[in-house]
Amino acid sequence: LLHPPLEGGSKRRRRFGEGSMRKFPKANAARRKALKLGTARSLRENSTECERQLWSMLRRKQMAALRFRRQQPIGPYVVDFLCPAMKLVVELDGGQHSENEAVVYDGVRTQWLEARGYRVLRFWNWDFRENPEGALERIWHAIKESGRPLPEALRAPLPETLRVSTLPQGEGN
Repeated sequence: LLHPPLEGGSKRRRRFGEGSMRKFPKANAARRKALKLGTARSLRENSTECERQLWSMLRRKQMAALRFRRQQPIGPYVVDFLCPAMKLVVELDGGQHSENEAVVYDGVRTQWLEARGYRVLRFWNWDFRENPEGALERIWHAIKESGRPLPEALRAPLPETLRVSTLPQGEGN
């Protein structure tokens, strides 16, 4: 007489890797997350001059009182700048992004991000160097066009004596 196996088990001993469950799914996810965070940290430490300059313009809620993050992991990618409230990604691309393989990779990456509701703005480093105000203006227009509500602080009118523009130079009052 053979007894039926216990619920969820079997009398036959499984070999390592056999079965319907993935091997250590939580361990792999934790490892991938740690690798992405390490990559993002390394990218922040080794940022280009253009990235440092743009970061100095976006950090501390200087753009419409919105918080931006630098070298932020999103899914399998790490983006240069992210405004989570507006789901806006800003990328600064160097010359290596004009090579065929990089163009294809950037296209796939952009499609992946857009499929998840992000808007992706790309600037060439040389273009940003020549016209940083133009880049800020494009970022500001993308924020306005997003249709997402601006932070509460920008919606309530301030007394004239306390009014300070959070808009990029050249716009606003």
